[in-house]
This record gives sequence, C-alpha cells and structure tokens, in this order.
Amino acid sequence: MTQKPKPLSTIQVNKPVPAAQARSIIEASLREAILDGRLPRGTALRQQELADLFGVSRMPVREALRQLEAQSLLNVVQHKGAVVAPLITNNAIETYALRAVLEAFALRLSIPLLDDDDLAQAARYIDQLETQTDHSEIGRLNRLFHMSLYHKAPNSKLLDLIERELSEEERFLRFHLSSMGLGKLTQDDHRALLEAAAARDIDQAVALLERHLEKACVTIRRYLEQSPG
Repeated sequence: MTQKPKPLSTIQVNKPVPAAQARSIIEASLREAILDGRLPRGTALRQQELADLFGVSRMPVREALRQLEAQSLLNVVQHKGAVVAPLITNNAIETYALRAVLEAFALRLSIPLLDDDDLAQAARYIDQLETQTDHSEIGRLNRLFHMSLYHKAPNSKLLDLIERELSEEERFLRFHLSSMGLGKLTQDDHRALLEAAAARDIDQAVALLERHLEKACVTIRRYLEQSPG
C-alpha cells in the first residue's frame, strides 16, 4: 500500500537557514502551508520535527509557533502540542462584526494620510486580482489590498489586530474559491472603495467597507450552516 506523504514533506527549505532570520523564515513557511491547505486542520506540528526540517534549534521554532498561534492559525492542544486550527470557527460571525468596527476605524484614520503612491499601489493590487486565478495569490492580494488602505492609520496595535483577522479571512478565501471552483472574485467592491478613498469621502468609504464585509459574512454563515457538526 502506498503511504501518503507527510504534510511537512510539502515544505521546501533552502538550507542553511540563517540563524538571525530563522524565526521569520519558519513562520512564513508554515503560514503559507497552512493558508494554502498543505498543512490541513488538525495537523500536529512538533517542535523537534520542525527543528530537524529547517536545520535549526528548537528556540526559533517555538517562537514561530507562538506567532502563528497569535494569528489564530494554530491551537495548543493538550498531549498534542501545536495543531493547525480549523478553517473557520463558530465565532466567525462575531469576528466579522469586530472586523467591521476595527477596519472602519483604521480606514477613517488612514484615508487623510494616504498619498498618490498608496492609492496607486492599491489600484495595482486590484488589477492583479482581476487577472489572478491562483487561489493562494488571490487570498494574499486581497489581504494586501485592504492593508494598503489602512496602513497609514497611526495606531500599530490596531493594525496588528486587523492583520491577524485578515489572515483568517485569507485562509477561508483560498479554501472557498477552491471548493466552489471559482477562478476569481469580482473587484467592483474594491474599486468603489478605492474611488471613495481617493476622493477623501470617508463616510462613503466606510459605508462601502461595511457592506463589503457584510457580504463576506453571508458567505461565512452559509459555510457554517453547511458544515457538519
């Protein structure tokens, strides 16, 4: 009988890993593998196995796992250690309600500080989203587009919270596009949001953002209703 490859075997590592960059390289590699489904829900990530894979000590591995847990991509389970978290949990609706508050606040703070380069970068992300069919890239570009409109908000704690929640959506978006057989999403909402931001129409931009997040919330509800258990 042919044995299934172990999930960690899907991660390619360029050795030697520089000690100063070990934590960030491990975190980025694991994050990408979780988001694109190579490390599925429930996969146990053992520190020694990861240390052997990356050719490093357990210290940077432990730090990387801590970061991924903070991003809600891992859960710590008794007797198993760090395991890949569920794609979307039952509190996802509450998460989206919180996102609407946090992202609307960040957008209000950021719009007056956005310059032409920021707006041009956001437009480039939309153009890439229009033509991109790779589910992993769509999820990443969606996150980058939203952060490009928020990143000038002078509140690093707020931005950290938002990026954490966007990582959860990125993971769901990748899965959703793949499971639905969709190649891409319409960019009408994103274009309208960018136009409002460019016009410095803060109230309109916030209204469009809230409507956009509500559409995503509907998708999440349907997914949860159809999911077993």
